[in-house]
Amino acid sequence: MTDFTAVSAALEARGFTVKTFATGQAAAAYLNEQIDGTTVGFGGSVTLESLGLYESLGAHNQVAWHWKQSGGARAEAAAAEIYLTSVNALAETGELVNIDGAGNRVASTLYGHKKLYFVVGRNKLAPDYDQALWRARNIAAPRNALRLQKKTPCAVPGGHCHDCRSPERICRGLTVLWGPMMGGETEVILVDEDLGY
Repeated sequence: MTDFTAVSAALEARGFTVKTFATGQAAAAYLNEQIDGTTVGFGGSVTLESLGLYESLGAHNQVAWHWKQSGGARAEAAAAEIYLTSVNALAETGELVNIDGAGNRVASTLYGHKKLYFVVGRNKLAPDYDQALWRARNIAAPRNALRLQKKTPCAVPGGHCHDCRSPERICRGLTVLWGPMMGGETEVILVDEDLGY
């Protein structure tokens, strides 16, 4: 079992609310209890998809996710009261690191929602900020580029960041949260399973 004590303490010291769960199923059940009768936006996340949260939350909320809907789903997600996403890496010192291509996901982690949830599997943990940044660039981003079939130097099995100038580059913006943004609540859901990239 993963010991989330240090990272939980670091996150709480920075002002985040933290909940830990042994399984993704338990985390999904918790989110379904907490989020009801409201608008919910989703940021692109293999983690959220693997937990079936779009379908389960969609049964009792108005949900918007551009992975599942066409048209203005990104704008609807940006205007939702609640926003869910994950991270590319979480430093055990408490920094949350994300890289984005279109910007909708990272923008929604910075402003505009009543409550923000990050759902984070144990595989996203890194000992410190520098290693979290390395993980985001060299593990998460190449796997996402490969999944999306992008023509980038990293989009090969076992690929790594080349700081490329490819027109199909998905690493166009980086955010680091040192604490919750002012004006809303931010909760980090730690799950003792490997989830997403």
